[in-house]
Amino acid sequence: MGKRLLPVLCQLRHPLQPPGPLRRLRVPCRASSGGGGGGSGGGEGLLGQRRLQNGQAPSSCSPGGRTPAMRDSIVREVIQSSKEVLRLLQEKNPAFKPVLAIIQAGDDNLMQEMNQNLAEEAGLNITHICLPPDSSEAEIIDEILKMNEDTRVHGLALQISENLFSNKVLNVLKPEKDVDGVTDINLGKLVRGDAHECFVSPVAKAVIELLEKSVGVNLDGKKILVVGAHGSLEAALQCLFQRKGSMTMSSQWKTPQLQSKLHEADIVVLGSPKPEEIPLTWIQPGTTVLNCSHDFLSGKAGGGSQRGHFGGLIQEDDVSVLAAALRIQNMVSSGRRWLREQQHRRWRLPCLKLQPLCPVPSDIEISRAQTPKAVDVLAKEIGLLADEIEIYGKSKAKVRLSVLERLKDQADGKYVLVAGITPTPLGEGKSTVTIGLVQALTAHLNVNSFACLRQPSQGPTFGVKGGAAGGGYAQVIPMEEFNLHLTGDIHAITAANNLLAAAIDTRILHENTQTDKALYNRLVPLVNGVREFSEIQLARLKKLGINKTDPSTLTEEEVSTFARLNIDPSTITWQRVLDTNDRFLRKITIGQGNAEKGYSRQAQFDIAVASEIMAVLALTDSLADMKVRLGRMVVASDKSGQPVTADDLGVTGALTVLMKDAIKPNLMQTLEGTPVFVHAGPFANIAHGNSSVLADKIALKLVGEEGFVVTEAGFGADIGMEKFFNIKCRASGLVPDVVVLVATVRALKMHGGGPSVTAGVPLKKEYTEENIQLVADGCCNLQKQIQIAQLFGVPVVVALNVFKTDTRAEIDLVCELAKRAGAFDAVPCYHWSIGGKGSVDLARAVREAASKRSRFQFLYDVQLPVVEKIRTIAQAVYGAKDIELSPEAQAKIDRYTQQGFGNLPICMAKTHLSLSHQPDKKGVPRDFILPISDVRASIGAGFIYPLVGTMSTMPGLPTRPCFYDIDLDTETEQVKGLF
Repeated sequence: MGKRLLPVLCQLRHPLQPPGPLRRLRVPCRASSGGGGGGSGGGEGLLGQRRLQNGQAPSSCSPGGRTPAMRDSIVREVIQSSKEVLRLLQEKNPAFKPVLAIIQAGDDNLMQEMNQNLAEEAGLNITHICLPPDSSEAEIIDEILKMNEDTRVHGLALQISENLFSNKVLNVLKPEKDVDGVTDINLGKLVRGDAHECFVSPVAKAVIELLEKSVGVNLDGKKILVVGAHGSLEAALQCLFQRKGSMTMSSQWKTPQLQSKLHEADIVVLGSPKPEEIPLTWIQPGTTVLNCSHDFLSGKAGGGSQRGHFGGLIQEDDVSVLAAALRIQNMVSSGRRWLREQQHRRWRLPCLKLQPLCPVPSDIEISRAQTPKAVDVLAKEIGLLADEIEIYGKSKAKVRLSVLERLKDQADGKYVLVAGITPTPLGEGKSTVTIGLVQALTAHLNVNSFACLRQPSQGPTFGVKGGAAGGGYAQVIPMEEFNLHLTGDIHAITAANNLLAAAIDTRILHENTQTDKALYNRLVPLVNGVREFSEIQLARLKKLGINKTDPSTLTEEEVSTFARLNIDPSTITWQRVLDTNDRFLRKITIGQGNAEKGYSRQAQFDIAVASEIMAVLALTDSLADMKVRLGRMVVASDKSGQPVTADDLGVTGALTVLMKDAIKPNLMQTLEGTPVFVHAGPFANIAHGNSSVLADKIALKLVGEEGFVVTEAGFGADIGMEKFFNIKCRASGLVPDVVVLVATVRALKMHGGGPSVTAGVPLKKEYTEENIQLVADGCCNLQKQIQIAQLFGVPVVVALNVFKTDTRAEIDLVCELAKRAGAFDAVPCYHWSIGGKGSVDLARAVREAASKRSRFQFLYDVQLPVVEKIRTIAQAVYGAKDIELSPEAQAKIDRYTQQGFGNLPICMAKTHLSLSHQPDKKGVPRDFILPISDVRASIGAGFIYPLVGTMSTMPGLPTRPCFYDIDLDTETEQVKGLF
């Protein structure tokens, strides 16, 4: 391809959006002045200027000078059409301004001016990266990669020497930015006949346009010889001519039969400079010649004396000007495609097929038998852009929060919460129902849907309960990656939590062992002779009312006030955490080393998912909001009773750094290839028990107005659902449309008076044989949970998770009693054994319920006193007669109220095994007094959490934990024994 056929551009006077050039120019490049709108030409003016510089008179293909006039008409038509399309796009998207980047190694300022003027007239921005003429292939590729990743650039063209036009260079270009149509993908689509889906070489298109419109040639049946063209230009020319019905031959200048081929051709297209030894007389008189090479008729070739020899001669200038206009047209098309990708569109999501086996294999065998889609493929199918995901391995990806800004005008989908009745210690399958429901919606009803689940703690995974990826043929896959580490979010929380814990005890130690002056000098050290406050220290000064920025100007009193937090060790509420069940860390003594100088205190470890940082992650709606929440977390009180925060300790910025990746939701998939967000994992009995607000918000945008987002709340409706409504929905502003209430015959029999259910112990015969009476008696718990949901004004669909031992009579009875209790519908579900197909009836019921108007309301006003809010939950939700506060709990409530935290919602820490505080009280306990033993405050997360009875925030291991069955095959590296 001739050098002058390559794009040449220079930077406009207009700045890019946002303002400022994309790159600094490496070497000086001449650039004409920029402007917007109607530039002064680029058509005849520039072309005439160029011919005069070459010492040529204006050329034509006919005595009437048809070519320049017709060419200019074509150029104007292309530019005006592009300008109009761009205007229409900008009417709907005022900030949209397509940007074309040109990477140039060398200098061709005249061509720059021509392209500049055409771009200005069309309303485009151009940025020009000038590299030295001797730039290497690696340097060119490096610049291409940078432009590929710059979201402000919508098109990319190269002006480099021919020897650098290697496949390696060309195919680094992103096909969607390749406005010159030189990549293999664009050429392949053109050859396949998908020209509307690709970019076609502007030079090749210009050749066709000029032959048909300027010379007036009918190409059908013509013999066309393309001489001296290479690579993508040669391929594009041949393809386009064949589409027009032409008989196309291609030849190089040194081909032995060149003379005979030239004699036979009706049209000759010259793709590179003609060697001197090839005479013009080889071309038959009257042949139409189209020249893409700038020196065909210059110098020794004979100047203008040969022009009359040809039936039509189209010069390189004509091709260059029109090609530049067509490149602008490609740029506008690129911008239009980019805008289309920014908008929500209905998914084109091919689902994975299931082949259910009977008996149903183990969860991990089922998971391993299915090959998941590559996560980048899944992301594209659901409308995520390439720069909105960060891939972890083959099957997981982080999703960047920028997608919310892109889709901010997109209407949300329907919002569905999956909750449950009071469970057995084995769990009743809420995660399984959630996954079965979205598999049914998307894989079987062709409805966009997203599941949003919590990340499981490794405590239960290696303890009793096992994993939380669902089960049977309704799982998130790969299940071992879901259950183990995922992308490290819980580890990030652990690191951030323990950094803050270390900062608390370290600060107490240093304040106890240093004078005010020594402490101040270490907190604000002298660096290179200068003492400066850090940003967070300036914020603390402002909080203290000290309006000074020069460390040397503080008074002794101000120095002491600034340097000393005076933490009261007895008020410390911030504990260290570990993502392992370890009962021996429930009460420990810290500070026993000699270096701690006798300072020690009693402390404890919590399970990592009980950390307030986990709750912050789950409730935040942006990175900035997360930083604010982390900073306001209260860790203790000072000796005057005022709260001490992470901001006071100066650790907020570091916590945010540790959490900067954890805030991005994790994208995975179900067994049937439908999308799942796995993000945040607070327990429901000791925290608020819901996945992240951010995952829900992103999913609601991605599914679109007719789609569904199905999220799950931990444990029974009295715990996870109540907190979802009163805490999560307050934080997010989202309004739920439907509650799916999960029940099992097994759990209902337990509530009806059946024998105790213990993990690891075989079920008694009452649970494996039909027992209508136990089921009927146990439905009181189901009825109570339906009533709890109705307190919030949301329709309820009961999903009966069917086990193989359930009988038809038991199933029918549960569904009938559920509907009598006020459920919108009650549906048996078989997703565990056959996948989404087994939950199609549930999906239809949910769709119908979601079409009804939700009358959602909160249970209480947050402005009520803390005690009244606790009492409201105890009486209305749990069915308690009243509450009883311990002296310690009352003192904490008084302190938090005095500190200004009394208007926060309530997060009850209560057993999940009963509606009451006593795990062995099944069914619907009545007339009990709910004891509040302690009250804590998660100010960063934004709630007060009372501890009901003896709630532990660090689970213990049983006699036979799950880890006995977990192993690794060292040959295949496959995990065994997870469930």
